[in-house]
Amino acid sequence: MKPLEKTKGKQLSKKGGLEIFRGSPNPLGSTVRADGINFAIFSKHATDVILIIYASGEREPIAEIPLDSQYNKTGDIWHVFVKGLYTMTRYGFTIEREPNDNPNVHRFCCGNVLADPYAKALSGSSDWGKTYKRRGDDKSDTPYNIRRSIVIEDDFDWGYDTQLNIPIKDSVIYEMHVRGFTVHESSGTKCTGTYRGIIEKIPYLKELGVTALELLPIMEFEEIDSDRIDPTTGKRLFNYWGYQPISFFAPKSSYACDGRNGSQVLEFKSMVKALHEAGIEVILDVVFNHTAEGNELGPSFSFKGIDNSIYYIVDPVTGDYHNYSGCGNTLNCNHPVVRNMVLDSLRYWVTEMHVDGFRFDLASILGRGRDGSVLTDPPLLERIAADPILANTKLIAEAWDAAGLYQVGTFPNWGRWAEWNGKFRDDVRRFVRGEKGFAAAMMLRLIGSPDLYKVSGREPYHSINFITCHDGFTLNDLVSYDYKHNERNGEDNRDGANDNWSWNCGWEGETDNYSINMLRRRQMKNFAAILLLSHGVPMILAGDEFMHAQKGNNNAYCQDNEISWLNWDLLEENPDMFRFFRELIKFRKAHEILRPERFHSENISWHGVEVNKPDTSQHSRTIAMFIAGRDVSGDIYIILNSYHEFLRFNLPAPTCWKKWHRVVDTNLESPLDVMDVGQEFYINEQGYYVAAPRSVVVLLSK
Repeated sequence: MKPLEKTKGKQLSKKGGLEIFRGSPNPLGSTVRADGINFAIFSKHATDVILIIYASGEREPIAEIPLDSQYNKTGDIWHVFVKGLYTMTRYGFTIEREPNDNPNVHRFCCGNVLADPYAKALSGSSDWGKTYKRRGDDKSDTPYNIRRSIVIEDDFDWGYDTQLNIPIKDSVIYEMHVRGFTVHESSGTKCTGTYRGIIEKIPYLKELGVTALELLPIMEFEEIDSDRIDPTTGKRLFNYWGYQPISFFAPKSSYACDGRNGSQVLEFKSMVKALHEAGIEVILDVVFNHTAEGNELGPSFSFKGIDNSIYYIVDPVTGDYHNYSGCGNTLNCNHPVVRNMVLDSLRYWVTEMHVDGFRFDLASILGRGRDGSVLTDPPLLERIAADPILANTKLIAEAWDAAGLYQVGTFPNWGRWAEWNGKFRDDVRRFVRGEKGFAAAMMLRLIGSPDLYKVSGREPYHSINFITCHDGFTLNDLVSYDYKHNERNGEDNRDGANDNWSWNCGWEGETDNYSINMLRRRQMKNFAAILLLSHGVPMILAGDEFMHAQKGNNNAYCQDNEISWLNWDLLEENPDMFRFFRELIKFRKAHEILRPERFHSENISWHGVEVNKPDTSQHSRTIAMFIAGRDVSGDIYIILNSYHEFLRFNLPAPTCWKKWHRVVDTNLESPLDVMDVGQEFYINEQGYYVAAPRSVVVLLSK
């Protein structure tokens, strides 16, 4: 490749020893070559693009390289090759439109240095919660960090590592926040709140038995741009959860022990490799529905200043943002350019970062057209489902959005998409807290929700079952509070869901009352048993297994403190709860009839207090389920009693002349509440079982 020396009389100069060449439009982003870096960025409506090169830690650039619209542009891609640059180079772009004939639609910002949408790492926020200052920076009250893109090479010794491809039907998902998992001083990790901290906790995760971690957003976001104040402490709150992305390729640098110079990429890869060696998959919670740039009052990190009307759904006349995300803007996902970016991002995380799956936040937005309308066959969702690189990747949709579109059971799927089953959560919560008339609903939820998924040609494993998740009460709070207590979020308790289907068991919040605390413990075990015995894929919220509590806060998105951080001392205080989760996961793994590939009815029968007489009336609070093991394993009998009195359940005869043995009785104290696999307790009375008030009983024939 030779430098362009003259172009219609225009000399392409050398800048600080750098030689400037025309470059290539493909691939997008920065690409390391033998003697320099190729840069390529999309902007359809720009008339002027300048590449700006920086030294690490310096405010002022070392070079500004204007791109010629005739020679550094192919179609709508601007590109340049710079000889003499290498990895760790910092860069950004200024992009303008002259004349900017509709500034409300085309929000090109004079002098704003923009991050490359395809950058694999960003600088400027390596320390969590701190404002990054470069040499020469004056004091500024800007409520966010100025980011720069970093040139990196995807160079890492993966050995023989690849996706684990654990069948989704066999999965047990564990949802966690990377920082909150180990940042508390009780975690015992050397590098708290980081990817490395997760590596240190792998023995714990293996003992628990989960097969996959679902990580809350780890793509770069800005945690310090919140204007909320905790009214009880006067301290500033953070965007703790991370659902405010500013990049779709760069891992969060402050989640790394060393988040400088692109080291966060290597640390993330090391975490994935270590988890894979332990047999644990990595699923990323991805946010392709909006960005941190917000509405017309928000900052321009990248997309808004590069080509606002392409990247976002905006009114073509006024420039007003469509807000289906509840966060000020909506990504224009079904525009071809944005669609390609999303696919490129997913492929990158699979091929270069080796992740095993994705959970798509507010995924219904990805099914909206360029005018915001709901599409019948959304091209982005179809392309993700059919993409050959993603063929073995787990795809999980949060099948609703903030504008009222609710698609649980009807999400466009092409046989590929699983869904967070919000109806499972709500029905189980209402049944366990003792509401009448939910026995019929429980019959459906226990067998994988065929009313939702069978009709669309899917299977039980397309139902991701959960009782709790990051968004809402923890399991402990679910049985301790009737109402949300979000006052510390600084919004006068207006934020967060009002309908939680919770029950405080007789007292709001913490109490020393022994009877109430024992009831709460039993209720938590009831929830755990139903979750881990139901057909479909169970998802556990990190910390539920040792009774993490958030003081009734059901929207702790801004609480970077002990409300959200897992206190590992609770593991020592509540070993019975951890053991209950651990042994139930073992039991689930030991019995394939709890993990069916298809909807079957011939090996399932329903009962009540009388055999073959399930009570599905509007007054019922009980149901019993018989799963025939046939010749594969023993039969399983599950009794659910959410009534407030003891009930005698007559038992059907097991098949193959076997005898009933007790696996679970949540009314009993540990270790009798759940028996070790292979150590199930023979019951003397084979004709009936007396189930305690508000309890779950599980029997196994052997």
